[in-house]
Amino acid sequence: MKLASLKSGRDGELIVVSRDMRNAVKANGVTPTMQSLLDDWDARAPELQALYAALNDGTANNSFSLNMSELAAPLPRAFQYLDGACYVSHIRRNREARGDKLPDDILDTPLIYQGISHGFGAWNQSIKGQKAEDLIDFEAEIAAITGDVPRSVAADEAAEYIRLFCLLQDTSLRRIVAPELKRSFGFLTAKPESYLGPVAVTPDELGGLWDGKMVSGKMHVHFRGEQIGNIETGIDSPFHYGDAIAHAAQTRNFEAGTIIGLGTVSNEEADEDWSIGVGCIGEYRALEAITTGQARLEFMKPGDTVRIELLDYDGNSVMGAIEQMVAIE
Repeated sequence: MKLASLKSGRDGELIVVSRDMRNAVKANGVTPTMQSLLDDWDARAPELQALYAALNDGTANNSFSLNMSELAAPLPRAFQYLDGACYVSHIRRNREARGDKLPDDILDTPLIYQGISHGFGAWNQSIKGQKAEDLIDFEAEIAAITGDVPRSVAADEAAEYIRLFCLLQDTSLRRIVAPELKRSFGFLTAKPESYLGPVAVTPDELGGLWDGKMVSGKMHVHFRGEQIGNIETGIDSPFHYGDAIAHAAQTRNFEAGTIIGLGTVSNEEADEDWSIGVGCIGEYRALEAITTGQARLEFMKPGDTVRIELLDYDGNSVMGAIEQMVAIE
């Protein structure tokens, strides 16, 4: 099924969204918010699934036309936000462009950091409060939203605790990234608030795009109106969602409502085929530097726009799009 949250207070108001993302119905007769659903998933999800079926066949009571502009992030506040760098080509290119090599242990464990979880922006919310001189970048990702995950869960079992998937735009300030990482405690000020796509989908809704480990499809990325990414999301990561969850859960339980991503989507073949492109400006500049000797694409400035969308192999939008602008202040 497909779910979203109307803008309402801090935590939104849960709605069920039709498969074609044209209509919706409020879920308040079942559970009021996305977090309350995640807290009591086994009891409430079947009721919402029935509501989803009625919505799709036209028999749901009190359905209404979906206005995307009224949507908040599906989960506006999360108990935990973890994000990775699991697509190795993304890491390799960025390091190669600055003269560094991949760590010898890059394939041993996934790289994961803990980010801001207390406020995710909506799909169309402007990127505000950031300085262009800090080199504003976007990152195109797919995030999983989990239920309660037990400590020490095995990687081949961890994906069973994924309840939903949604798009993620993980804003990065590239000027701050390198010096901050050298201090060894990881990202802090280099990673401001992130943004979620408008609609979250259950794994079964993905059909053949979900193989129990990775989400496939074509990630289309447009920057300043030009397409810079046509990326296959289901390949080129040595670590899958189960690996990432199990790695972070070695020493901690996950509360229901944990968001975890595998990082910026990236394909190895983009080295030879620029039509595949990339999911962030930093990696585009790295490819430019590696292939031409000079990085030319500028980082985001006020008024610049980015659009991120996952399409299935028939060209249909899977979970809506993220469309943002850097605010002119």
